Amino acid sequence: MENPLEALQQFGQSVWLDYIRRSLITGGELQRLIYEDGVRGVTSNPSIFEKAIAGTTEYSDVLAAPNSRKLDAKALYESIAVRDIQDAADVLLPVYDRTARRDGYVSLEVSPKLARDARGTIEEARRLWKAVARPNLMIKVPATLEGIIAIRQLISEAINVNVTLLFSQDAYAQVVEAYLAGLEDRAASGADIDGIASVASFFVSRIDAVVDARIREQNLSRSLLGKVAIANAKLTYQRYRELFASPRWYALENYGALTQRVLWASTGTKDPDYRDVLYVEELIGPDTVNTLPPATLDAFRDHGIPRASLCEDVEGAAETMSRLAQEGIEFKEITDLLLEQGVQLFSDAFDKLLAAVRQRAGMVVSGMIDLDTSEPAAADRAPRSQPADKRPTGR
Repeated sequence: MENPLEALQQFGQSVWLDYIRRSLITGGELQRLIYEDGVRGVTSNPSIFEKAIAGTTEYSDVLAAPNSRKLDAKALYESIAVRDIQDAADVLLPVYDRTARRDGYVSLEVSPKLARDARGTIEEARRLWKAVARPNLMIKVPATLEGIIAIRQLISEAINVNVTLLFSQDAYAQVVEAYLAGLEDRAASGADIDGIASVASFFVSRIDAVVDARIREQNLSRSLLGKVAIANAKLTYQRYRELFASPRWYALENYGALTQRVLWASTGTKDPDYRDVLYVEELIGPDTVNTLPPATLDAFRDHGIPRASLCEDVEGAAETMSRLAQEGIEFKEITDLLLEQGVQLFSDAFDKLLAAVRQRAGMVVSGMIDLDTSEPAAADRAPRSQPADKRPTGR
């Protein structure tokens, strides 16, 4: 039987893994996921790194190094993250080459503390870009007003950007504007724009989590439950198709520019009453990416049903958003709230990450834990790979 994850490529969608840890790379699991499931990229965030650092001793060698004792928690975390990102990028480099720089990326986030600081974001992005020194790196920047300013500048410097924390169609349009303007700035300076890559990470399940709660609290139409996030995503994709079919875009494409693909993020189902692959099955379409957490990746491999769903019933998606407004729910207020919550959640996760680094470093130095002896908890293990006899041929 065909692997459903591999089958997504037939519909023009790339699968990335929303997960990273040292053993994923050194144990060969990432290579197996590329070979067996067609995984084409990796995304990370502070929460993912915090779990990896706090839950294992996989980073004890870095924490115990003599030079590490001179570093503060942020610098120590970056030394861990940069090594993992570099090694994951090296594993994915053949994908990057084979897809002509369309896939094969690993994403590393600037400090969430800089979400409201355009200049600080630009400077940190430059520093991380130089530290990792891999062509298939993407720097994650949030879609705040300040972040959007930074995105234009970074694209103009040929720094690949993964724009994160996108919830609304209007914010998405601003992100595309920043991307196009950055390319135009670079082209106007006489520099090449071919091969610069960017994705716009549009969050999905968090929208339904908030909207569904309001519907239940206010006793509104239950026919909207579980429908709004997908409708919003489908309409955003239509904006993508329009914006990248304009004379302005074609002028850039003639110089080798790549479209800024929409990446579906937050695609793990939060409501247990919904199908666990809901936000994968309903958002399959050309020139898109879906970054999947390990449990969702496993679930879709097991029972996902691929089909060209993203352009199905676009009129119905518009009607869903209209009905939401008729029910008295102001969607902009929800997306504004989600952006603020997202910035705060990422900032809190970063604080937790730095605390975990300090704690683990102290334990290593004091001898309370040995090097590389712990086993990850079941919930934090890497995705299950298929048996070798199910590997697709021709790869």
